Amino acid sequence: MPRWDELFQDERFRWREPKEQVIHFAQHLKRRGAQRVLDLGCGTGRHVVYLARQGFEVCGTDISPRGLEHTKAWLKEEGLQADLRLSDMTTIPYPDVHFDAIISTYVIHHNTLDNIRRCVAEMHRVLVPGGKALLIVSSQRGHRYGKGQQLERDTFVHDSGPEVGIPHHFFDEPGLRALFADFRIVALTLDELDEVENGAHYLHSHWVITVERVASAG
Repeated sequence: MPRWDELFQDERFRWREPKEQVIHFAQHLKRRGAQRVLDLGCGTGRHVVYLARQGFEVCGTDISPRGLEHTKAWLKEEGLQADLRLSDMTTIPYPDVHFDAIISTYVIHHNTLDNIRRCVAEMHRVLVPGGKALLIVSSQRGHRYGKGQQLERDTFVHDSGPEVGIPHHFFDEPGLRALFADFRIVALTLDELDEVENGAHYLHSHWVITVERVASAG
């Protein structure tokens, strides 16, 4: 199974431009006065750098030392700062109610459902009441659903392409709503692209979900 350290040697996995959804989310956070933001699974740093440019107090976690090294070097080039920590998604190395917001793009679906649930519980723990999270995760509508070795229901390990050996969990809407049952779902939409290659159509489909940690009653 390849490690993310190996994948991050490939420029295809070292994205530079922030996602449009993250740009819009950051604008929303600014209007709300949010300050401290976590990029969960920050990879090589495109959103850590973008958020730092926008003046947020940014923290980034990733399982890959190489990804964090790229992020650190990029921040240094731009004269920016962020707190970067090596961590698996199931354990967020920060105190309770620490973050005003979290982003996580194309990250938490790379695991079994039990571990994804642990990750979401950790997100709930570190968010302040009223804090929001923006995530992008795989949809069952995508062309890769059902491909490769099945680990469990809706979780498959690719047997071809650059992500050979890496698990992918695919969500439908009820499953995603159940996953975030302890949050208020602010928005839930599909982001889809139909790619044509050699006459064949390949649908890339991801859920974009924004959730809010609600204050406890009383």
